[in-house]
Amino acid sequence: MSNMLGTNIAIVGAGSAGISIASRLLRSAPYLKGKVMIIDPSEKHYYQPLWTLVGGGAANIEDSIREQETLIPDGAKWVKEAVQEFLPDKNIIVTSNGTQIQYEYLVVTAGLQIYWDKVKGLKEAIGKNGVCSNYSVDYVQSTWEAIQNFNGGTAIFTQPSTQVKCGGAPQKIMYLADDYFRISGVRHKSSILFACGLPKIFAVKRYADTLEKVVERKNIEAQYRIDLIEIDGQKKKATFKNVDTNEIMTKDYDMIHVTPPMGAPQFIAQSPLADAEGFVDVDKFTLRHNHFRNIFAAGDCSSLPTSKTGAAIRKQAPVVVENLLAVMNSKEMKAKYDGYTSCPLVTGYNKLVLAEFDYDKNPQESFPFDQSKERTSMYLMKKNLLPIMYFNGMLKGVM
Repeated sequence: MSNMLGTNIAIVGAGSAGISIASRLLRSAPYLKGKVMIIDPSEKHYYQPLWTLVGGGAANIEDSIREQETLIPDGAKWVKEAVQEFLPDKNIIVTSNGTQIQYEYLVVTAGLQIYWDKVKGLKEAIGKNGVCSNYSVDYVQSTWEAIQNFNGGTAIFTQPSTQVKCGGAPQKIMYLADDYFRISGVRHKSSILFACGLPKIFAVKRYADTLEKVVERKNIEAQYRIDLIEIDGQKKKATFKNVDTNEIMTKDYDMIHVTPPMGAPQFIAQSPLADAEGFVDVDKFTLRHNHFRNIFAAGDCSSLPTSKTGAAIRKQAPVVVENLLAVMNSKEMKAKYDGYTSCPLVTGYNKLVLAEFDYDKNPQESFPFDQSKERTSMYLMKKNLLPIMYFNGMLKGVM
C-alpha cells in the first residue's frame, strides 16, 4: 500500500521560488501553519548567482551553500522526496518513492533541468582537459582551475539557444577570464570566442549596446546562432551547428567553458501541466495555471516569457502568494506580475552593468543613475550585498 499524505498547499521545489513563497504564505496567513508542504529531495540549497564569481576566482563556493533544513520556514512540512508525476484531475502528486500527496492547492517551483547529455561527449569531458562549467556545484571550481592553467591559445565560451538560468551568465565568466588572462600575462597570445546560439548578445538594446562595446574593447570574437553539439575532450575539438542552416563546424580549443542546454524538468514536461515547450502553463500576469484553477507556478519552470533569474522570482513570489490567498478566500485576484527581471552583468573584476527590464524589454531601473554603464558599486552589491539579501531577506519572505 503506497504512503498517502494530505495538505492544503503543496509546493514542489525548495529553491528560491519555493522557499520564498512558503515563507511569504506563512507570514501573510499564520493560520496556514502546518498546512503548507514543501516537496524536494535536496539536502543542500545553492545560491547559484554567486557561481560566476566562484568560477572567476572572486568568491568561495562555501558562501553559496546552506543546509536546506535551515531554510525551510517554521510551519511548513518538508517531504524529502522527488516528484515523479502530477495527477491534477485528482489533485494528487506522486513521488518517486511511491508516496501520494493529496493537495487542495499546488504551487510548482521546480526550477530548470540541465541537460548535460544533449552535448555529445560533454559528460565524459567535463572538469578536465580545459573543459569546465559554472552550472554545477561539482564543476564550478574546475572553471577557476582552467582559467588559472590557461597559458594562451583559444578559449571558447558557449551559450545554447535554449533557455538558461540567468541569460547573462555565459558571457560574465568570459569577461572575468579575459581580465585574468591579462593579469597573468597570457592575453596577448590568446583568442577568445563567444559561441552563442542566440541572435544577439542581449535582448534589451540599452544593455546590448554597452556589452557590444565591452566585447570590442576586450577584443573578443562573437559568433551568433551556433550551438555546441559535441566535445572531444581528448583532441580538444568542439563541434557546433548553425541554428538556422544546420551547417556543422569544428573548432579547436585550449579551454572551453560550456553552458549546457537547459529546459523544463522531465516530470513537468511530460505532465498535463505543461505547455508545448514543456514549462508549467500559467497566465503571465496572475501566475495561475491556464487550465487547472487551483495551481500556480513561479520561477524557472514556469512558462513566463521573461529571463529566468532570482530577481524575477523576488517579484513573482508576492504575486503568487496574494493571488493564491485571494483564490482560497473566493476573492478576485488583484496582483499582477509585469515581467520584471534583472541580470547583474559582470563585465570584469569590479565592473558590472545592472540590467533590469520588464516583459516589453523596457528598462525598469532601481537606482537614480544610468545602469547601462559599468560600475564598481554595482559589482560590490552583487558580490557582498545580494547573497545576504537572498538568505536573510528574500528566502524569509520579507523582501
